Amino acid sequence: MDGNVAVISNPTVSVRMTSTLSSFEVNRRFNRGITIAEFKSKLELVIGCPAASMDLQLFSTSDKFLQNLDDNEALLGSYPVDDNCRIHVIDRSGSLTGAFSDLSKVEKYEISQEAYEKRSDSLRNFKKNMKMGRFNEENMAKQKEALSQKEEEEKAAVASITVGKRCQVQVVGQPTKIGTVMFVGTTDFKPGYWVGVKYDEPLGKNDGSVDGKRYFECEPKYGVFVKPLSVTVGDFPEEDYGLDEM
Repeated sequence: MDGNVAVISNPTVSVRMTSTLSSFEVNRRFNRGITIAEFKSKLELVIGCPAASMDLQLFSTSDKFLQNLDDNEALLGSYPVDDNCRIHVIDRSGSLTGAFSDLSKVEKYEISQEAYEKRSDSLRNFKKNMKMGRFNEENMAKQKEALSQKEEEEKAAVASITVGKRCQVQVVGQPTKIGTVMFVGTTDFKPGYWVGVKYDEPLGKNDGSVDGKRYFECEPKYGVFVKPLSVTVGDFPEEDYGLDEM
């Protein structure tokens, strides 16, 4: 043996590819034994520009610029190309720069509402024919009736809820909570009737104010607004959680 040590590296390398044509990054595996010219030919399908107009820049795995891959006869493996390094393709032709990422260059098709209404192949026309969504008069009437009925039920519930009463709040999917009614009526943040409650524990969402408008006073995280149908008033004594015990 002559004492020389031969280092055999992986014949392929996984490379991150970027280009001036797109803001996207792709990952591909290549053979280290191909020439830079052959490498550019393979990149035509990946990047989308002619091999003759490519300039290649090699970056480290931490995206530090290393050098240009400018020798078409050299092997890809002759450069310090390691797994997860990045090769950036610059398209010198300039004919496609930004074609896939700059939407300002895409011609937009516009149509008036009147013309769209007359089209027989539109989504709106399809929904009309299939009686879907707002074009289903029967369903829309049922939804309107259900909404009106719910509003009446909420109005009736509000009549029995007054400020200062103890209450129990039951919201679907949440544990039952106990507190005191602090507000009853309409609000600016959402339509309909709402009940403001101060919980006995910090299980709420606010301090009695929403979007800068105050509806009642309480400590942060003790206040909440719920729909009237979720509130039951009654004799619900405040529980002793032993907070003063040592």
